[in-house]
Amino acid sequence: MKYFLTLALVYFTLFSMGQDAYYIEKDNQLHLTEAGASHFAALALDCVHKEYPNKLSQLLKDSTWLQSPKELHPAFYGCYDWHSSVHGHWMLVRLLKLFPDLPEKSEIKKKIGQNITKENIGIEVNYLVNESKSWERMYGWSWLMKLAEELHDWDDKEGQEWKENLQPLVDALIEKYMDFLPKQQYPVRTGVHPNTAFGMSFAYDYAKKTNHRELLVLLEERARFYYMDDTDCPAHYEPSGEDFLSGCLEEANLMQRVLSPEEFNTWFKKFLPKKRLQSLMNPADVSDRTDPKIVHLDGLNLSRAWCFYRISTSLKGKKKSQLKTAAKKHLEATIPNVATEHYVGSHWLASFAVYSLSLQ
Repeated sequence: MKYFLTLALVYFTLFSMGQDAYYIEKDNQLHLTEAGASHFAALALDCVHKEYPNKLSQLLKDSTWLQSPKELHPAFYGCYDWHSSVHGHWMLVRLLKLFPDLPEKSEIKKKIGQNITKENIGIEVNYLVNESKSWERMYGWSWLMKLAEELHDWDDKEGQEWKENLQPLVDALIEKYMDFLPKQQYPVRTGVHPNTAFGMSFAYDYAKKTNHRELLVLLEERARFYYMDDTDCPAHYEPSGEDFLSGCLEEANLMQRVLSPEEFNTWFKKFLPKKRLQSLMNPADVSDRTDPKIVHLDGLNLSRAWCFYRISTSLKGKKKSQLKTAAKKHLEATIPNVATEHYVGSHWLASFAVYSLSLQ
Protein backbone atom coordinates (compact mmCIF):
# COMPACT_ATOMS: atom_id res chain seq x y z
CA MET A 1 0.00 0.00 0.00
CA LYS A 2 2.84 2.41 0.89
CA TYR A 3 4.41 1.85 -2.53
CA PHE A 4 1.21 2.63 -4.43
CA LEU A 5 0.60 5.76 -2.37
CA THR A 6 4.14 6.94 -3.13
CA LEU A 7 3.74 6.18 -6.81
CA ALA A 8 0.40 7.96 -6.94
CA LEU A 9 2.04 11.01 -5.34
CA VAL A 10 4.83 10.95 -7.95
CA TYR A 11 2.26 10.72 -10.73
CA PHE A 12 0.13 13.52 -9.30
CA THR A 13 3.15 15.77 -8.88
CA LEU A 14 4.33 15.20 -12.44
CA PHE A 15 0.86 15.80 -13.82
CA SER A 16 0.19 18.91 -11.77
CA MET A 17 3.59 20.47 -12.52
CA GLY A 18 3.05 20.19 -16.27
CA GLN A 19 5.45 18.98 -18.94
CA ASP A 20 7.77 22.00 -18.72
CA ALA A 21 8.75 20.92 -15.19
CA TYR A 22 10.60 17.84 -16.37
CA TYR A 23 11.85 18.85 -19.78
CA ILE A 24 12.52 22.00 -21.74
CA GLU A 25 12.44 22.52 -25.49
CA LYS A 26 15.47 23.86 -27.32
CA ASP A 27 16.28 23.68 -31.04
CA ASN A 28 13.24 21.49 -31.68
CA GLN A 29 14.46 18.94 -29.14
CA LEU A 30 13.46 18.11 -25.58
CA HIS A 31 16.00 18.26 -22.77
CA LEU A 32 15.68 16.72 -19.33
CA THR A 33 15.59 19.12 -16.37
CA GLU A 34 16.79 18.46 -12.84
CA ALA A 35 13.19 18.47 -11.64
CA GLY A 36 12.40 15.81 -14.23
CA ALA A 37 15.47 13.84 -13.21
CA SER A 38 14.27 13.80 -9.62
CA HIS A 39 10.84 12.52 -10.56
CA PHE A 40 12.20 9.79 -12.82
CA ALA A 41 14.72 8.82 -10.14
CA ALA A 42 11.84 8.42 -7.67
CA LEU A 43 10.32 5.69 -9.83
CA ALA A 44 13.49 3.59 -9.77
CA LEU A 45 14.21 4.30 -6.12
CA ASP A 46 10.75 3.04 -5.24
CA CYS A 47 11.33 -0.30 -6.94
CA VAL A 48 15.03 -1.31 -6.89
CA HIS A 49 14.44 -2.93 -3.48
CA LYS A 50 10.82 -3.89 -4.19
CA GLU A 51 10.93 -7.68 -4.50
CA TYR A 52 7.28 -8.37 -5.33
CA PRO A 53 5.44 -8.62 -7.64
CA ASN A 54 8.20 -10.33 -9.59
CA LYS A 55 8.26 -12.01 -12.99
CA LEU A 56 11.04 -14.60 -13.01
CA SER A 57 12.22 -15.94 -16.32
CA GLN A 58 13.74 -19.14 -15.05
CA LEU A 59 14.57 -22.70 -15.97
CA LEU A 60 14.09 -24.92 -12.92
CA LYS A 61 16.81 -27.57 -13.09
CA ASP A 62 15.92 -28.99 -9.71
CA SER A 63 14.25 -27.95 -6.44
CA THR A 64 17.29 -25.96 -5.29
CA TRP A 65 16.40 -23.34 -7.92
CA LEU A 66 13.14 -22.62 -6.11
CA GLN A 67 14.32 -19.54 -4.25
CA SER A 68 13.07 -16.01 -3.77
CA PRO A 69 13.99 -13.32 -6.33
CA LYS A 70 16.35 -11.68 -3.84
CA GLU A 71 18.15 -14.96 -3.17
CA LEU A 72 18.49 -15.68 -6.88
CA HIS A 73 19.42 -12.13 -7.89
CA PRO A 74 20.71 -10.18 -4.89
CA ALA A 75 21.91 -7.31 -7.08
CA PHE A 76 18.97 -7.04 -9.50
CA TYR A 77 15.85 -8.45 -7.84
CA GLY A 78 13.61 -5.36 -7.78
CA CYS A 79 11.49 -3.55 -10.36
CA TYR A 80 9.41 -6.59 -11.39
CA ASP A 81 12.08 -8.43 -13.45
CA TRP A 82 15.85 -8.71 -13.83
CA HIS A 83 16.32 -6.56 -16.91
CA SER A 84 14.11 -3.76 -15.60
CA SER A 85 16.14 -3.71 -12.40
CA VAL A 86 19.34 -3.49 -14.45
CA HIS A 87 18.20 -0.55 -16.53
CA GLY A 88 16.73 1.09 -13.43
CA HIS A 89 20.25 1.03 -11.97
CA TRP A 90 21.59 2.40 -15.26
CA MET A 91 19.10 5.26 -15.13
CA LEU A 92 20.05 6.23 -11.59
CA VAL A 93 23.74 6.35 -12.52
CA ARG A 94 22.97 8.31 -15.66
CA LEU A 95 20.94 10.85 -13.73
CA LEU A 96 23.73 11.37 -11.19
CA LYS A 97 26.19 11.97 -14.01
CA LEU A 98 23.85 14.46 -15.67
CA PHE A 99 22.91 16.18 -12.40
CA PRO A 100 25.71 15.71 -9.82
CA ASP A 101 23.80 17.65 -7.17
CA LEU A 102 20.53 15.79 -7.60
CA PRO A 103 18.58 15.91 -4.28
CA GLU A 104 18.23 12.11 -4.36
CA LYS A 105 21.99 11.59 -4.65
CA SER A 106 22.53 10.11 -1.18
CA GLU A 107 19.60 7.72 -1.47
CA ILE A 108 20.66 6.62 -4.94
CA LYS A 109 24.21 5.89 -3.81
CA LYS A 110 23.02 4.05 -0.73
CA LYS A 111 20.68 1.76 -2.64
CA ILE A 112 23.04 1.02 -5.50
CA GLY A 113 25.85 0.45 -3.02
CA GLN A 114 23.73 -2.15 -1.23
CA ASN A 115 23.09 -4.00 -4.49
CA ILE A 116 26.27 -3.88 -6.57
CA THR A 117 28.66 -5.57 -4.17
CA LYS A 118 31.32 -8.18 -4.98
CA GLU A 119 29.36 -10.85 -3.16
CA ASN A 120 26.07 -10.06 -4.89
CA ILE A 121 27.62 -9.91 -8.33
CA GLY A 122 29.35 -13.22 -7.68
CA ILE A 123 25.96 -14.81 -7.13
CA GLU A 124 24.64 -13.15 -10.29
CA VAL A 125 27.57 -14.55 -12.29
CA ASN A 126 26.99 -18.03 -10.93
CA TYR A 127 23.32 -17.83 -11.91
CA LEU A 128 24.12 -16.54 -15.40
CA VAL A 129 26.61 -19.26 -16.27
CA ASN A 130 24.34 -22.04 -14.97
CA GLU A 131 21.04 -20.86 -16.44
CA SER A 132 19.72 -21.60 -19.92
CA LYS A 133 21.91 -20.19 -22.71
CA SER A 134 19.01 -18.01 -23.82
CA TRP A 135 18.36 -16.40 -20.42
CA GLU A 136 17.95 -12.62 -20.88
CA ARG A 137 19.38 -12.93 -24.40
CA MET A 138 20.00 -10.26 -25.54
CA TYR A 139 17.79 -7.57 -24.00
CA GLY A 140 19.00 -7.99 -20.42
CA TRP A 141 22.55 -8.53 -21.66
CA SER A 142 22.41 -5.27 -23.57
CA TRP A 143 21.21 -3.18 -20.62
CA LEU A 144 23.89 -4.65 -18.38
CA MET A 145 26.46 -3.55 -20.97
CA LYS A 146 24.92 -0.07 -20.96
CA LEU A 147 25.19 0.08 -17.16
CA ALA A 148 28.84 -0.98 -17.39
CA GLU A 149 29.49 1.63 -20.08
CA GLU A 150 27.92 4.33 -17.91
CA LEU A 151 30.14 3.41 -14.96
CA HIS A 152 33.31 3.08 -17.04
CA ASP A 153 34.41 6.71 -17.23
CA TRP A 154 32.54 8.16 -14.24
CA ASP A 155 34.92 10.16 -12.07
CA ASP A 156 33.28 9.11 -8.83
CA LYS A 157 34.71 7.00 -6.01
CA GLU A 158 31.61 4.87 -5.43
CA GLY A 159 30.98 4.62 -9.15
CA GLN A 160 34.43 3.18 -9.77
CA GLU A 161 33.91 0.70 -6.95
CA TRP A 162 30.62 -0.43 -8.53
CA LYS A 163 32.39 -0.70 -11.89
CA GLU A 164 35.00 -3.05 -10.43
CA ASN A 165 32.35 -5.09 -8.61
CA LEU A 166 30.26 -5.41 -11.76
CA GLN A 167 33.11 -6.41 -14.07
CA PRO A 168 32.92 -10.20 -13.54
CA LEU A 169 29.30 -10.15 -14.72
CA VAL A 170 30.26 -7.98 -17.71
CA ASP A 171 33.06 -10.39 -18.59
CA ALA A 172 30.68 -13.35 -18.37
CA LEU A 173 28.25 -11.62 -20.72
CA ILE A 174 30.99 -10.75 -23.20
CA GLU A 175 31.84 -14.44 -23.32
CA LYS A 176 28.20 -15.14 -24.12
CA TYR A 177 28.19 -12.57 -26.95
CA MET A 178 31.41 -14.03 -28.34
CA ASP A 179 30.01 -17.57 -28.20
CA PHE A 180 26.48 -16.88 -29.42
CA LEU A 181 26.73 -14.39 -32.28
CA PRO A 182 28.92 -16.51 -34.57
CA LYS A 183 26.36 -19.32 -34.18
CA GLN A 184 23.27 -17.19 -34.82
CA GLN A 185 22.69 -17.39 -38.55
CA TYR A 186 19.55 -15.26 -38.67
CA PRO A 187 18.76 -12.10 -36.69
CA VAL A 188 15.68 -11.90 -34.48
CA ARG A 189 13.59 -9.04 -35.82
CA THR A 190 10.78 -9.02 -33.27
CA GLY A 191 9.80 -5.83 -31.46
CA VAL A 192 10.32 -7.29 -27.98
CA HIS A 193 13.16 -8.64 -25.83
CA PRO A 194 15.07 -10.98 -28.18
CA ASN A 195 15.58 -8.33 -30.90
CA THR A 196 19.10 -8.85 -32.21
CA ALA A 197 19.81 -5.29 -33.37
CA PHE A 198 18.93 -3.81 -29.99
CA GLY A 199 20.87 -6.54 -28.22
CA MET A 200 23.97 -5.61 -30.20
CA SER A 201 23.65 -1.81 -30.03
CA PHE A 202 24.46 -1.25 -26.36
CA ALA A 203 27.15 -3.93 -26.47
CA TYR A 204 28.67 -2.00 -29.36
CA ASP A 205 28.61 1.22 -27.32
CA TYR A 206 30.40 -0.56 -24.47
CA ALA A 207 33.02 -2.06 -26.78
CA LYS A 208 33.61 1.33 -28.37
CA LYS A 209 33.87 3.15 -25.04
CA THR A 210 36.22 0.60 -23.48
CA ASN A 211 38.15 -0.18 -26.67
CA HIS A 212 37.31 -3.88 -26.43
CA ARG A 213 38.58 -4.68 -29.92
CA GLU A 214 37.59 -8.34 -30.07
CA LEU A 215 33.96 -7.63 -29.18
CA LEU A 216 33.84 -4.57 -31.43
CA VAL A 217 35.12 -6.47 -34.46
CA LEU A 218 32.64 -9.29 -33.90
CA LEU A 219 29.68 -6.92 -33.55
CA GLU A 220 30.62 -4.99 -36.69
CA GLU A 221 31.05 -8.19 -38.68
CA ARG A 222 27.75 -9.68 -37.52
CA ALA A 223 25.83 -6.44 -38.08
CA ARG A 224 27.01 -6.37 -41.70
CA PHE A 225 26.29 -10.08 -42.08
CA TYR A 226 22.74 -9.76 -40.74
CA TYR A 227 21.63 -6.46 -42.20
CA MET A 228 23.85 -5.04 -44.95
CA ASP A 229 21.72 -6.41 -47.80
CA ASP A 230 18.37 -5.46 -46.25
CA THR A 231 16.07 -3.23 -48.29
CA ASP A 232 12.48 -1.99 -48.05
CA CYS A 233 11.89 -2.76 -44.38
CA PRO A 234 8.15 -3.45 -43.91
CA ALA A 235 7.64 -0.53 -41.56
CA HIS A 236 3.94 -0.40 -42.43
CA TYR A 237 3.54 -3.70 -40.54
CA GLU A 238 4.62 -1.98 -37.33
CA PRO A 239 3.72 -1.94 -34.56
CA SER A 240 2.45 -5.30 -33.44
CA GLY A 241 0.27 -5.28 -30.35
CA GLU A 242 3.06 -5.74 -27.79
CA ASP A 243 6.07 -4.02 -29.35
CA PHE A 244 8.34 -1.82 -27.28
CA LEU A 245 11.01 -1.76 -29.97
CA SER A 246 10.72 -0.97 -33.66
CA GLY A 247 12.25 -3.76 -35.70
CA CYS A 248 13.05 -1.41 -38.58
CA LEU A 249 14.36 1.50 -36.54
CA GLU A 250 16.47 -0.61 -34.17
CA GLU A 251 18.18 -2.18 -37.17
CA ALA A 252 18.90 1.26 -38.63
CA ASN A 253 20.02 2.44 -35.19
CA LEU A 254 22.63 -0.32 -35.07
CA MET A 255 23.82 0.27 -38.63
CA GLN A 256 24.18 3.98 -37.90
CA ARG A 257 26.80 2.99 -35.34
CA VAL A 258 28.60 0.49 -37.56
CA LEU A 259 28.68 2.28 -40.94
CA SER A 260 30.35 5.53 -41.92
CA PRO A 261 27.89 8.43 -42.51
CA GLU A 262 28.30 8.10 -46.28
CA GLU A 263 27.83 4.35 -46.26
CA PHE A 264 24.89 4.62 -43.86
CA ASN A 265 23.07 7.21 -45.99
CA THR A 266 23.30 4.95 -49.04
CA TRP A 267 22.09 1.97 -47.03
CA PHE A 268 19.31 3.88 -45.24
CA LYS A 269 17.74 5.20 -48.46
CA LYS A 270 17.26 1.64 -49.64
CA PHE A 271 16.29 0.24 -46.26
CA LEU A 272 13.66 2.82 -45.32
CA PRO A 273 12.49 4.72 -48.41
CA LYS A 274 10.45 7.85 -47.78
CA LYS A 275 7.01 6.19 -47.86
CA ARG A 276 8.00 3.39 -45.50
CA LEU A 277 9.75 5.76 -43.10
CA GLN A 278 6.69 7.99 -43.05
CA SER A 279 4.59 5.18 -41.57
CA LEU A 280 6.73 5.32 -38.41
CA MET A 281 6.43 9.05 -37.80
CA ASN A 282 3.27 9.07 -35.67
CA PRO A 283 3.20 7.72 -32.08
CA ALA A 284 1.42 4.45 -31.42
CA ASP A 285 -1.89 4.58 -29.54
CA VAL A 286 -1.95 2.94 -26.11
CA SER A 287 -5.46 1.78 -25.31
CA ASP A 288 -4.97 0.18 -21.86
CA ARG A 289 -2.09 1.03 -19.54
CA THR A 290 -3.22 -1.58 -17.02
CA ASP A 291 -2.32 -4.32 -19.51
CA PRO A 292 1.35 -5.38 -19.27
CA LYS A 293 1.61 -6.07 -23.01
CA ILE A 294 -0.40 -3.16 -24.42
CA VAL A 295 1.56 -0.68 -22.27
CA HIS A 296 4.65 -1.86 -24.16
CA LEU A 297 3.54 0.61 -26.81
CA ASP A 298 4.49 3.51 -24.52
CA GLY A 299 7.97 2.02 -24.54
CA LEU A 300 7.82 1.74 -28.32
CA ASN A 301 7.17 5.47 -28.61
CA LEU A 302 10.14 6.22 -26.38
CA SER A 303 12.50 3.81 -28.13
CA ARG A 304 11.43 5.15 -31.51
CA ALA A 305 12.45 8.57 -30.24
CA TRP A 306 15.95 7.44 -29.30
CA CYS A 307 16.31 5.75 -32.71
CA PHE A 308 15.19 8.89 -34.52
CA TYR A 309 17.72 10.96 -32.59
CA ARG A 310 20.63 8.58 -33.18
CA ILE A 311 19.83 8.01 -36.85
CA SER A 312 19.47 11.75 -37.48
CA THR A 313 23.10 12.33 -36.47
CA SER A 314 24.19 10.61 -39.70
CA LEU A 315 21.68 12.41 -41.93
CA LYS A 316 21.53 15.88 -43.44
CA GLY A 317 18.96 18.43 -44.52
CA LYS A 318 15.22 17.85 -44.52
CA LYS A 319 15.31 14.21 -43.47
CA LYS A 320 17.48 15.02 -40.44
CA SER A 321 14.99 17.68 -39.35
CA GLN A 322 12.03 15.36 -39.93
CA LEU A 323 13.47 12.66 -37.71
CA LYS A 324 14.17 15.12 -34.89
CA THR A 325 10.62 16.42 -35.14
CA ALA A 326 9.25 12.86 -35.05
CA ALA A 327 11.35 12.10 -31.96
CA LYS A 328 9.97 15.17 -30.20
CA LYS A 329 6.41 14.22 -31.15
CA HIS A 330 6.82 10.71 -29.73
CA LEU A 331 8.29 12.01 -26.48
CA GLU A 332 5.60 14.64 -25.99
CA ALA A 333 2.90 12.01 -26.50
CA THR A 334 4.41 9.55 -24.04
CA ILE A 335 6.39 11.19 -21.24
CA PRO A 336 3.25 12.30 -19.33
CA ASN A 337 2.32 8.61 -19.12
CA VAL A 338 5.62 7.33 -17.71
CA ALA A 339 4.60 7.76 -14.08
CA THR A 340 1.19 6.21 -13.50
CA GLU A 341 -0.41 4.16 -10.76
CA HIS A 342 0.00 1.08 -12.97
CA TYR A 343 3.16 -0.82 -11.97
CA VAL A 344 3.22 -2.80 -15.23
CA GLY A 345 4.45 0.35 -16.96
CA SER A 346 5.92 2.52 -14.22
CA HIS A 347 8.58 -0.04 -13.21
CA TRP A 348 10.47 0.38 -16.52
CA LEU A 349 9.33 3.29 -18.67
CA ALA A 350 11.36 5.96 -16.87
CA SER A 351 14.60 4.38 -18.09
CA PHE A 352 13.38 4.58 -21.68
CA ALA A 353 12.39 8.22 -21.21
CA VAL A 354 15.72 9.19 -19.63
CA TYR A 355 17.74 7.47 -22.33
CA SER A 356 15.82 9.31 -25.05
CA LEU A 357 15.99 12.68 -23.30
CA SER A 358 19.67 12.37 -22.47
CA LEU A 359 20.80 11.81 -26.05
CA GLN A 360 20.75 15.54 -26.76
